[in-house]
Amino acid sequence: MPTVKLLKLAHGRSGDKGNGSNVGIIARHPEIYPFLKNELSADRVKEHMKHICKGEVERYEMDNIGALNFILNESLGGGGTVSLKLDAQGKTHASTLLRMDIEAPQELIDLVE
Repeated sequence: MPTVKLLKLAHGRSGDKGNGSNVGIIARHPEIYPFLKNELSADRVKEHMKHICKGEVERYEMDNIGALNFILNESLGGGGTVSLKLDAQGKTHASTLLRMDIEAPQELIDLVE
C-alpha cells in the first residue's frame, strides 16, 4: 500500500478548552471514513502527538458526519491564559495530525485525486 499524509484523505479542525485541545478529522469521501475509523486509534494519535500531548487521548466517533474527534488532554501548557506555549489555543494541532504518514489502499487515494 502506498504511504500518504493523512491530509490527502481527511480535513481537520482544532480548538481548545482549558488545558486540552480537540482535533476533528473529517474524511474527504464517505468511503474513506471506515478506513480512518479503523486506522486512527487514540493510541496512534497519542504516539504522533506525543511531543504536544502530555495526557491521555480520547477518541469519539461521529459516524453521521464521517468524522473522528480526538481530545488531547494536557496539551496546552495549562491553557491560553497561563501558558508560555506559542500555540496555547491548539489551533495548529489539526495541521500537525494531518501530517501523519499513513498507508492507505490506492482505491481510497484515487477517490480524492
